[in-house]
Amino acid sequence: MSKRTMFPSWFLSVLLGAALALVSLVSHAGAHEIRPAYLQIDQSSPGRYTVTWRTPTLSGMRLPVALRFSEAVRNVTEPAERNLPDSIVETRIIEAPDGGLSGERIEFVGLQATITDVLVRVRLLDGTTSTTMVKPSQPWIEFAANPGPFAAARVYFASGVQHILMGLDHLLFVLGLLFIVRSRWMLFKTITAFTVAHSITLAVATLGKVEIPALPLNAMIALSILFLGPEIVRVWRGQTSFTIRHPWIVAFVFGLLHGFGFASGLTALGLPQGDIPFALLMFNLGVEAGQLAFVGLFLLLIAALKSIEIRLPRGMELVPAYLVGGLGAFWTIDRVAAMFGGLA
Repeated sequence: MSKRTMFPSWFLSVLLGAALALVSLVSHAGAHEIRPAYLQIDQSSPGRYTVTWRTPTLSGMRLPVALRFSEAVRNVTEPAERNLPDSIVETRIIEAPDGGLSGERIEFVGLQATITDVLVRVRLLDGTTSTTMVKPSQPWIEFAANPGPFAAARVYFASGVQHILMGLDHLLFVLGLLFIVRSRWMLFKTITAFTVAHSITLAVATLGKVEIPALPLNAMIALSILFLGPEIVRVWRGQTSFTIRHPWIVAFVFGLLHGFGFASGLTALGLPQGDIPFALLMFNLGVEAGQLAFVGLFLLLIAALKSIEIRLPRGMELVPAYLVGGLGAFWTIDRVAAMFGGLA
Protein backbone atom coordinates (compact mmCIF):
# COMPACT_ATOMS: atom_id res chain seq x y z
CA MET A 1 0.00 0.00 0.00
CA SER A 2 1.18 3.54 -0.58
CA LYS A 3 3.57 4.84 2.05
CA ARG A 4 1.31 7.81 2.54
CA THR A 5 -1.33 5.68 4.19
CA MET A 6 -1.21 4.85 7.88
CA PHE A 7 -1.80 1.10 7.24
CA PRO A 8 1.27 -0.93 6.16
CA SER A 9 0.97 -3.90 3.82
CA TRP A 10 1.61 -6.51 6.51
CA PHE A 11 -1.61 -5.45 8.20
CA LEU A 12 -3.56 -6.85 5.26
CA SER A 13 -2.75 -10.39 6.34
CA VAL A 14 -4.92 -9.78 9.38
CA LEU A 15 -7.70 -8.63 7.07
CA LEU A 16 -7.77 -11.94 5.22
CA GLY A 17 -9.22 -13.66 8.26
CA ALA A 18 -11.42 -10.68 9.06
CA ALA A 19 -12.76 -10.64 5.51
CA LEU A 20 -13.78 -14.28 5.73
CA ALA A 21 -15.48 -13.65 9.06
CA LEU A 22 -17.40 -10.66 7.73
CA VAL A 23 -18.50 -12.45 4.58
CA SER A 24 -19.75 -15.37 6.66
CA LEU A 25 -21.91 -12.89 8.57
CA VAL A 26 -23.47 -11.24 5.52
CA SER A 27 -26.70 -13.12 6.03
CA HIS A 28 -26.95 -11.48 9.45
CA ALA A 29 -26.09 -7.97 8.27
CA GLY A 30 -29.57 -6.71 9.01
CA ALA A 31 -29.65 -8.12 12.52
CA HIS A 32 -29.37 -4.65 14.08
CA GLU A 33 -32.54 -3.64 12.28
CA ILE A 34 -34.70 -6.26 14.03
CA ARG A 35 -37.13 -4.42 16.28
CA PRO A 36 -37.25 -5.42 19.96
CA ALA A 37 -40.43 -6.36 21.76
CA TYR A 38 -41.69 -3.95 24.41
CA LEU A 39 -43.49 -4.61 27.70
CA GLN A 40 -44.97 -1.66 29.60
CA ILE A 41 -46.44 -2.22 33.07
CA ASP A 42 -48.20 0.72 34.78
CA GLN A 43 -49.54 0.44 38.31
CA SER A 44 -53.07 1.86 38.39
CA SER A 45 -53.96 1.06 42.01
CA PRO A 46 -52.50 -1.05 44.83
CA GLY A 47 -52.10 -4.54 43.42
CA ARG A 48 -53.44 -3.69 39.96
CA TYR A 49 -51.45 -3.02 36.80
CA THR A 50 -52.13 -2.18 33.17
CA VAL A 51 -49.99 -4.35 30.91
CA THR A 52 -49.12 -3.31 27.34
CA TRP A 53 -47.26 -5.96 25.36
CA ARG A 54 -46.01 -5.04 21.87
CA THR A 55 -44.48 -7.69 19.64
CA PRO A 56 -42.95 -6.82 16.24
CA THR A 57 -44.10 -8.38 13.00
CA LEU A 58 -41.92 -9.35 10.07
CA SER A 59 -43.54 -9.99 6.67
CA GLY A 60 -46.88 -10.10 8.43
CA MET A 61 -45.76 -12.77 10.89
CA ARG A 62 -45.88 -12.12 14.62
CA LEU A 63 -42.84 -12.66 16.79
CA PRO A 64 -43.47 -16.11 18.36
CA VAL A 65 -43.09 -14.98 21.97
CA ALA A 66 -45.78 -15.14 24.66
CA LEU A 67 -46.03 -13.68 28.17
CA ARG A 68 -46.33 -16.03 31.12
CA PHE A 69 -47.07 -14.64 34.58
CA SER A 70 -46.75 -16.59 37.82
CA GLU A 71 -49.81 -18.41 39.16
CA ALA A 72 -50.23 -15.73 41.84
CA VAL A 73 -51.03 -13.12 39.16
CA ARG A 74 -54.49 -13.19 37.60
CA ASN A 75 -56.10 -11.40 34.67
CA VAL A 76 -58.75 -8.84 35.60
CA THR A 77 -59.52 -8.29 31.90
CA GLU A 78 -58.75 -10.59 29.00
CA PRO A 79 -56.03 -9.49 26.56
CA ALA A 80 -57.27 -7.15 23.80
CA GLU A 81 -55.21 -6.94 20.61
CA ARG A 82 -54.59 -4.12 18.12
CA ASN A 83 -52.81 -4.60 14.82
CA LEU A 84 -50.31 -1.88 13.86
CA PRO A 85 -48.31 -1.71 10.59
CA ASP A 86 -45.17 -3.15 12.20
CA SER A 87 -46.38 -4.80 15.40
CA ILE A 88 -49.23 -6.25 17.44
CA VAL A 89 -50.18 -4.57 20.71
CA GLU A 90 -51.89 -6.55 23.47
CA THR A 91 -53.43 -4.78 26.50
CA ARG A 92 -54.80 -6.26 29.71
CA ILE A 93 -55.24 -5.48 33.41
CA ILE A 94 -53.70 -7.84 35.94
CA GLU A 95 -53.93 -8.18 39.72
CA ALA A 96 -50.89 -9.15 41.77
CA PRO A 97 -50.63 -10.45 45.35
CA ASP A 98 -50.44 -8.13 48.36
CA GLY A 99 -46.78 -7.46 47.82
CA GLY A 100 -47.38 -6.28 44.27
CA LEU A 101 -44.99 -7.39 41.55
CA SER A 102 -41.93 -7.31 43.81
CA GLY A 103 -40.33 -10.75 43.63
CA GLU A 104 -42.67 -11.93 40.87
CA ARG A 105 -41.34 -13.46 37.65
CA ILE A 106 -42.55 -12.95 34.09
CA GLU A 107 -41.37 -15.41 31.46
CA PHE A 108 -41.14 -14.73 27.73
CA VAL A 109 -41.95 -18.12 26.28
CA GLY A 110 -40.23 -18.68 22.94
CA LEU A 111 -37.81 -15.76 23.25
CA GLN A 112 -34.83 -18.11 23.52
CA ALA A 113 -35.50 -19.26 19.94
CA THR A 114 -35.20 -15.70 18.56
CA ILE A 115 -32.51 -13.00 18.27
CA THR A 116 -34.86 -10.32 19.59
CA ASP A 117 -34.60 -8.52 22.93
CA VAL A 118 -37.45 -7.30 25.11
CA LEU A 119 -37.42 -3.87 26.73
CA VAL A 120 -39.39 -3.97 30.00
CA ARG A 121 -40.51 -0.73 31.64
CA VAL A 122 -42.40 -0.64 34.95
CA ARG A 123 -43.98 2.50 36.43
CA LEU A 124 -45.38 2.46 39.99
CA LEU A 125 -47.94 4.72 41.67
CA ASP A 126 -45.27 6.70 43.51
CA GLY A 127 -43.66 7.63 40.18
CA THR A 128 -40.80 5.16 40.46
CA THR A 129 -39.82 3.65 37.12
CA SER A 130 -37.49 0.81 36.23
CA THR A 131 -36.19 -0.27 32.84
CA THR A 132 -34.68 -3.64 31.97
CA MET A 133 -33.57 -5.35 28.77
CA VAL A 134 -34.37 -9.06 28.59
CA LYS A 135 -32.14 -11.21 26.36
CA PRO A 136 -32.94 -14.52 24.65
CA SER A 137 -30.22 -16.13 26.78
CA GLN A 138 -32.30 -15.39 29.90
CA PRO A 139 -35.95 -15.15 28.76
CA TRP A 140 -37.46 -14.04 32.05
CA ILE A 141 -37.42 -11.16 34.52
CA GLU A 142 -37.84 -10.94 38.27
CA PHE A 143 -39.02 -7.60 39.64
CA ALA A 144 -36.81 -6.06 42.32
CA ALA A 145 -38.30 -4.05 45.15
CA ASN A 146 -35.85 -1.17 44.70
CA PRO A 147 -34.22 -1.06 41.26
CA GLY A 148 -30.88 0.75 41.14
CA PRO A 149 -30.87 4.41 40.01
CA PHE A 150 -28.63 3.62 37.03
CA ALA A 151 -30.58 0.62 35.74
CA ALA A 152 -32.23 2.54 32.88
CA ALA A 153 -28.96 4.22 31.92
CA ARG A 154 -27.26 0.84 31.64
CA VAL A 155 -30.07 -0.51 29.48
CA TYR A 156 -30.01 2.33 26.94
CA PHE A 157 -26.20 2.49 26.90
CA ALA A 158 -25.92 -1.26 26.30
CA SER A 159 -28.54 -1.01 23.54
CA GLY A 160 -26.43 1.59 21.75
CA VAL A 161 -23.28 -0.52 22.00
CA GLN A 162 -25.14 -3.59 20.76
CA HIS A 163 -26.76 -1.69 17.92
CA ILE A 164 -23.51 -0.58 16.30
CA LEU A 165 -21.60 -3.79 16.99
CA MET A 166 -24.38 -5.80 15.33
CA GLY A 167 -24.64 -3.26 12.51
CA LEU A 168 -22.09 -4.67 10.10
CA ASP A 169 -22.92 -2.05 7.48
CA HIS A 170 -22.05 0.79 9.87
CA LEU A 171 -18.82 -0.93 10.95
CA LEU A 172 -17.84 -1.66 7.36
CA PHE A 173 -18.23 2.02 6.50
CA VAL A 174 -15.91 2.93 9.38
CA LEU A 175 -13.47 0.25 8.22
CA GLY A 176 -13.45 1.77 4.74
CA LEU A 177 -12.62 5.16 6.22
CA LEU A 178 -9.70 3.65 8.11
CA PHE A 179 -8.09 2.60 4.83
CA ILE A 180 -8.43 6.04 3.30
CA VAL A 181 -7.08 8.28 6.04
CA ARG A 182 -3.34 8.99 5.86
CA SER A 183 -2.45 10.09 9.38
CA ARG A 184 -3.68 9.78 12.95
CA TRP A 185 -4.68 13.45 12.96
CA MET A 186 -6.80 12.89 9.87
CA LEU A 187 -8.24 9.78 11.49
CA PHE A 188 -9.26 11.85 14.51
CA LYS A 189 -10.92 14.48 12.30
CA THR A 190 -12.70 11.83 10.22
CA ILE A 191 -14.08 9.82 13.14
CA THR A 192 -15.10 13.04 14.91
CA ALA A 193 -16.95 14.27 11.81
CA PHE A 194 -18.74 10.93 11.47
CA THR A 195 -19.68 11.04 15.17
CA VAL A 196 -21.01 14.60 15.04
CA ALA A 197 -23.02 13.92 11.89
CA HIS A 198 -24.76 10.77 13.03
CA SER A 199 -25.39 12.29 16.47
CA ILE A 200 -27.29 15.13 14.79
CA THR A 201 -29.54 12.91 12.69
CA LEU A 202 -29.96 10.39 15.51
CA ALA A 203 -31.39 13.20 17.64
CA VAL A 204 -33.68 14.76 15.02
CA ALA A 205 -35.01 11.36 13.90
CA THR A 206 -35.61 10.08 17.43
CA LEU A 207 -37.42 13.29 18.38
CA GLY A 208 -39.65 12.87 15.31
CA LYS A 209 -38.44 15.99 13.48
CA VAL A 210 -37.38 14.14 10.31
CA GLU A 211 -38.29 10.69 9.06
CA ILE A 212 -36.87 8.67 6.17
CA PRO A 213 -38.51 5.40 5.03
CA ALA A 214 -36.45 2.39 6.09
CA LEU A 215 -36.00 0.74 2.68
CA PRO A 216 -34.58 3.78 0.81
CA LEU A 217 -32.47 4.64 3.86
CA ASN A 218 -30.92 1.17 4.03
CA ALA A 219 -30.18 1.30 0.30
CA MET A 220 -28.42 4.67 0.65
CA ILE A 221 -26.36 3.40 3.60
CA ALA A 222 -25.24 0.44 1.49
CA LEU A 223 -24.38 2.80 -1.36
CA SER A 224 -22.18 4.84 0.98
CA ILE A 225 -20.15 1.69 1.67
CA LEU A 226 -19.88 0.86 -2.02
CA PHE A 227 -18.62 4.41 -2.63
CA LEU A 228 -15.54 3.78 -0.47
CA GLY A 229 -14.35 0.71 -2.41
CA PRO A 230 -12.97 2.62 -5.44
CA GLU A 231 -11.44 5.22 -3.11
CA ILE A 232 -9.37 2.52 -1.41
CA VAL A 233 -8.17 1.40 -4.86
CA ARG A 234 -7.07 4.98 -5.60
CA VAL A 235 -5.08 5.03 -2.36
CA TRP A 236 -3.40 1.74 -3.39
CA ARG A 237 -2.47 3.24 -6.77
CA GLY A 238 -1.02 6.34 -5.17
CA GLN A 239 -3.72 8.51 -6.72
CA THR A 240 -5.74 11.19 -5.01
CA SER A 241 -9.30 12.47 -4.97
CA PHE A 242 -11.51 14.79 -2.96
CA THR A 243 -12.39 11.90 -0.63
CA ILE A 244 -8.74 10.99 -0.04
CA ARG A 245 -7.77 14.61 0.60
CA HIS A 246 -10.80 15.39 2.77
CA PRO A 247 -12.17 12.11 4.20
CA TRP A 248 -13.68 13.96 7.15
CA ILE A 249 -16.09 15.81 4.85
CA VAL A 250 -17.23 12.56 3.24
CA ALA A 251 -17.55 11.00 6.70
CA PHE A 252 -19.76 13.87 7.82
CA VAL A 253 -22.05 13.73 4.78
CA PHE A 254 -22.55 9.98 4.92
CA GLY A 255 -22.65 10.08 8.71
CA LEU A 256 -25.91 11.99 8.43
CA LEU A 257 -27.41 8.95 6.67
CA HIS A 258 -26.01 6.47 9.18
CA GLY A 259 -27.49 8.51 12.03
CA PHE A 260 -30.98 7.83 10.70
CA GLY A 261 -30.06 4.16 10.70
CA PHE A 262 -28.98 4.34 14.34
CA ALA A 263 -32.26 6.08 15.19
CA SER A 264 -34.24 3.03 14.08
CA GLY A 265 -32.72 1.09 16.97
CA LEU A 266 -34.01 3.61 19.52
CA THR A 267 -37.37 4.60 18.03
CA ALA A 268 -38.24 0.92 17.65
CA LEU A 269 -38.36 0.66 21.44
CA GLY A 270 -41.61 2.64 21.45
CA LEU A 271 -40.64 4.72 24.46
CA PRO A 272 -42.94 7.29 26.08
CA GLN A 273 -42.11 10.85 25.01
CA GLY A 274 -40.86 11.77 28.47
CA ASP A 275 -38.20 9.06 28.39
CA ILE A 276 -36.78 9.91 24.97
CA PRO A 277 -34.25 12.67 25.88
CA PHE A 278 -32.49 10.56 28.53
CA ALA A 279 -32.69 7.40 26.41
CA LEU A 280 -31.31 9.33 23.42
CA LEU A 281 -28.30 10.54 25.42
CA MET A 282 -27.39 7.13 26.81
CA PHE A 283 -28.07 5.30 23.54
CA ASN A 284 -25.84 7.74 21.64
CA LEU A 285 -23.07 7.34 24.21
CA GLY A 286 -23.36 3.58 23.73
CA VAL A 287 -23.07 3.94 19.96
CA GLU A 288 -19.95 6.08 20.37
CA ALA A 289 -18.41 3.64 22.83
CA GLY A 290 -18.96 0.74 20.44
CA GLN A 291 -17.56 2.72 17.52
CA LEU A 292 -14.45 3.79 19.45
CA ALA A 293 -13.92 0.22 20.64
CA PHE A 294 -13.97 -0.96 17.02
CA VAL A 295 -11.47 1.70 15.91
CA GLY A 296 -9.32 1.14 18.97
CA LEU A 297 -9.16 -2.60 18.29
CA PHE A 298 -7.71 -1.99 14.84
CA LEU A 299 -5.21 0.54 16.14
CA LEU A 300 -4.11 -1.93 18.80
CA LEU A 301 -3.64 -4.59 16.14
CA ILE A 302 -1.47 -2.20 14.17
CA ALA A 303 0.63 -1.41 17.24
CA ALA A 304 0.99 -5.08 18.15
CA LEU A 305 2.04 -6.15 14.64
CA LYS A 306 4.16 -3.12 13.83
CA SER A 307 7.44 -4.99 14.24
CA ILE A 308 6.34 -7.94 12.06
CA GLU A 309 7.51 -7.87 8.46
CA ILE A 310 5.27 -9.85 6.11
CA ARG A 311 5.66 -9.61 2.35
CA LEU A 312 2.47 -10.11 0.43
CA PRO A 313 1.87 -10.10 -3.33
CA ARG A 314 0.99 -6.58 -4.38
CA GLY A 315 -2.44 -7.71 -5.54
CA MET A 316 -3.29 -8.84 -2.01
CA GLU A 317 -3.20 -5.21 -0.95
CA LEU A 318 -6.54 -4.81 -2.69
CA VAL A 319 -8.28 -7.06 -0.15
CA PRO A 320 -9.77 -4.05 1.73
CA ALA A 321 -11.18 -2.61 -1.50
CA TYR A 322 -12.71 -5.97 -2.46
CA LEU A 323 -14.14 -6.42 1.01
CA VAL A 324 -15.68 -2.96 1.34
CA GLY A 325 -16.73 -2.54 -2.29
CA GLY A 326 -17.97 -6.12 -2.70
CA LEU A 327 -20.17 -6.18 0.39
CA GLY A 328 -21.32 -2.62 -0.33
CA ALA A 329 -22.39 -3.69 -3.82
CA PHE A 330 -24.13 -6.81 -2.49
CA TRP A 331 -26.12 -4.85 0.09
CA THR A 332 -26.96 -2.10 -2.40
CA ILE A 333 -28.38 -4.55 -4.93
CA ASP A 334 -30.21 -6.51 -2.21
CA ARG A 335 -31.78 -3.44 -0.66
CA VAL A 336 -32.70 -1.74 -3.92
CA ALA A 337 -34.38 -5.00 -4.98
CA ALA A 338 -36.30 -5.00 -1.70
CA MET A 339 -37.49 -1.43 -2.41
CA PHE A 340 -39.07 -2.55 -5.65
CA GLY A 341 -40.59 -5.72 -4.29
CA GLY A 342 -37.84 -8.00 -5.50
CA LEU A 343 -35.51 -10.11 -3.39
CA ALA A 344 -35.72 -9.12 0.27
